[in-house]
Amino acid sequence: METTFILNLSYLIGVLTFVFGLRLLGSPDTARKGNMLAAFGMTFAVLVTLFIPMEDAPNNYLWIFGGLMIGGLIGWRTAIKVKMTDMPQLVSILNGLGGACAALLATTELLPYFQGTLEMSSTQLAIGIFALLIGLVSFSGSLLAYGKLQGLIKDSQVKLPKHGILNLVMLFTVLGLGILLSFFSGSSTLFFIFIGITLIYGFSFVAPIGGADMPVVISLLNSMTGLSAAAAGFIYQSQLMIVGGILVGAAGTILTILMCQAMNRSLLNVIIGGFGSAGGAVIGSDSDGKTAKTISVTDMAIQLFYSQSVVFVPGYGLAVAQAQKTVKELEDLLDKNGVDVKYAIHPVAGRMPGHMNVLLAEANVPYPKLLDMDEANDILPNTDVVVVVGANDVVNPAAEDSPGSPIYGMPVLQVWKAKNVIVLKRSMSPGYAGIQNPLFFNDKTKMLFGDAKHTLSELTKEVKTL
Repeated sequence: METTFILNLSYLIGVLTFVFGLRLLGSPDTARKGNMLAAFGMTFAVLVTLFIPMEDAPNNYLWIFGGLMIGGLIGWRTAIKVKMTDMPQLVSILNGLGGACAALLATTELLPYFQGTLEMSSTQLAIGIFALLIGLVSFSGSLLAYGKLQGLIKDSQVKLPKHGILNLVMLFTVLGLGILLSFFSGSSTLFFIFIGITLIYGFSFVAPIGGADMPVVISLLNSMTGLSAAAAGFIYQSQLMIVGGILVGAAGTILTILMCQAMNRSLLNVIIGGFGSAGGAVIGSDSDGKTAKTISVTDMAIQLFYSQSVVFVPGYGLAVAQAQKTVKELEDLLDKNGVDVKYAIHPVAGRMPGHMNVLLAEANVPYPKLLDMDEANDILPNTDVVVVVGANDVVNPAAEDSPGSPIYGMPVLQVWKAKNVIVLKRSMSPGYAGIQNPLFFNDKTKMLFGDAKHTLSELTKEVKTL
């Protein structure tokens, strides 16, 4: 009785740290504390579970601590070496491994049943099959998402004609096999066929989804991993796994819905639409024959220095160039001259949810300077200069002006309403959605080409001389 009480108390502490940690993750100012708090709660619960003796528990501490040491060292080393630009890929891999873990646990419990050496109820079978299905889809889907984000796999290499119909056929096949295995009959051979088809379906599920929709995919797969972990918790009757999985699943689902709303698209449209395939030709002029105007570093420095208000709009180009600390240095110089500097953050800027917030937090940009889309759009008409650093699709006026555009209806940052717009880009190539941006040819817009970090460094030098 005492052992059970201590174990349940440790799980309660772990659950509370998850809840409060998740609450702290709601703000960049407290996100680090929230992450550390949740990690402490999980570590505490795991250690208590290991050291509280259980009846008939095998003495397998060598295997457990061996796995913890190896996995911990790999995770620590990976976290130290990963670049901020590669963080979405890391999240995809970790998410996929979480799904694989839940699927492995489910397989361990289910396989003896299908081999005829263990009895299970229909409810236990259904929960196990559900954990296995969701975990496998999350695993293989996350691997493909990683490949796309890393540039190892192109959309054209994995997308087939009528891919949406193919996915529907595979989905119904997987569900039918799952129902058959759960409530009717099955063998170990049919069980392994189910595993194979489910892995292929997870890969195929992500295949037609375009690169610009990867933030939504990552969030959706994350919610699926949470659900598979919760189902595995039911198998082992672990309150900690159940609550932790439900929290991850719920948070991922809510975030997925919010991002779909930010793009004014349904989740179904994201999954089957194939929108956002990378590529497109280099563009030097728009359909009306207008050409983009350029600006020099010196002229831009003078314009920024003598402005009253400046808004930076960061995008993936800022992450690629690792320019977050450089833009913060430029911001500090402008602040000293009395310029009001803010940052406009679009919900789906970058390659994962919160990507820009993380980058700017790394550079110690104060959270009050980060404006969400609605706040930014309110002040943009009265802003002297907007500096777009590597963003593209999230500042495209076609979302409001061109009914035929793939992004029409998507809420965007209305930077063209500012008094002046300066766009920092490497070239005139389109963004991740592969469509032309009329902003580049707007009468208020000037282009400054080059690597963002180098350009911002030169700007900083020029501002220092003023």
